[in-house]
Amino acid sequence: MNDCLEWSARELATRMARRELHAETVVQALAERIAASEPAVQAWQHFDAAQALAQARALDASPARGVLQGLPIGVKDLMDTHDMPTTYGSPIYAGYRPAVDAACVAAARAAGAIVMGKTVTTEFATFQPGPTRNPRAPAGAPRTPGGSSSGSAAAVAAGMVPVAFGTQTAGSIVRPAAYCGIVGYKPTHGTLPLAGVKSLAPSLDTIGALARTVDDAAFFIGALARLPLDAAPAARLRVGICHTPHWARASDDSRRALVDAARAFERHGASIVDVTLPAACNGLNDAQIDIMGYEAAAAFAPELQTSASQFSPAFAAVLAAGQQIDGLRYFNARMLANRMRGAVDALFADVDVILAPSTEGEAPAGLAATGDPVFNRMWSLLGNPCVHLPVGTGAHDMPVGVTLVGPSYQDAQVIAAARALERSLASHS
Repeated sequence: MNDCLEWSARELATRMARRELHAETVVQALAERIAASEPAVQAWQHFDAAQALAQARALDASPARGVLQGLPIGVKDLMDTHDMPTTYGSPIYAGYRPAVDAACVAAARAAGAIVMGKTVTTEFATFQPGPTRNPRAPAGAPRTPGGSSSGSAAAVAAGMVPVAFGTQTAGSIVRPAAYCGIVGYKPTHGTLPLAGVKSLAPSLDTIGALARTVDDAAFFIGALARLPLDAAPAARLRVGICHTPHWARASDDSRRALVDAARAFERHGASIVDVTLPAACNGLNDAQIDIMGYEAAAAFAPELQTSASQFSPAFAAVLAAGQQIDGLRYFNARMLANRMRGAVDALFADVDVILAPSTEGEAPAGLAATGDPVFNRMWSLLGNPCVHLPVGTGAHDMPVGVTLVGPSYQDAQVIAAARALERSLASHS
């Protein structure tokens, strides 16, 4: 029965739509895997096997719904679900039951997906960790799964679901994907609607996916966005290596991953060039921090009035810093981002994709912090589509990888390049 769990998301949904495979069979196999792995990983904020199986049986007894027929997914606990508690990673919302699903969750269900449960998020998608452990770390030596999409990344990495929703405001899809050794896809900002997702910074918040493969992520997001993501890569890809303004922060492991990815592209026939960002891009990380803080302070005004005592010190510090940013500083940060979006997208006249670091290195040891999004903030602010791909392992045998960045609104282009890199890496392993 568990053989089906090795199939791609696309194959699973196709076989269930054809009634060659029952959703109940898949959900039962995953429930058994969750029961075996969850005590060590702690990826789920809410999981009820009976509830998941009831969804599967109802789906099996009805006409096929859509392209995601029977696909089991994890839903980040930042997203409202009408039939499961939604806590946003905070004790303030313990037991909270929204009346309706988030728009992206409703779209997934309408397309036939089965919500297996709610995955752990850090507190309000910021920096206070939850209990989740990186499933790639050896027993007795825990490491962070990254954040804020901690549970989604860990659940996929542990084989508990083939795909899960994540969100990214700074680095919350790419970083956990990197630390857990899976694929993370952050689409162009605004690709999926944010309605029913607890807002942190609306001009930055982006819904995406954690998945086992590039195709799994593209299949899932493409179905929800009605976006064709099946383009073939260019006959001769042009890849631009971008060290970013923060290259000094990259470990030997991260630098090696970038070199290995470039060589894999060359084996695929790609041309490799260096890309130099405009000097003003040096200020983009600070601008992202200012915008995130300012918008978060505004978004959490209700909780500041009624429940501030239940914030963690880490989240309270984010809001306090945001309250010190005035509107003029916020506007200046937004204007810098607007100028640099055009300047960075102009670079794609000469390259098809940009290849950049994903993280400083391997997942940090311990569970006290979720790592630094230093290599992700800039791309989140600019809004470009990004795909993280695992490349290998570092000095402690933990995953390391790279980020592919594409032009805004050209998600199919970066997905095609990511597929090419994934194939090249696989053929050389």
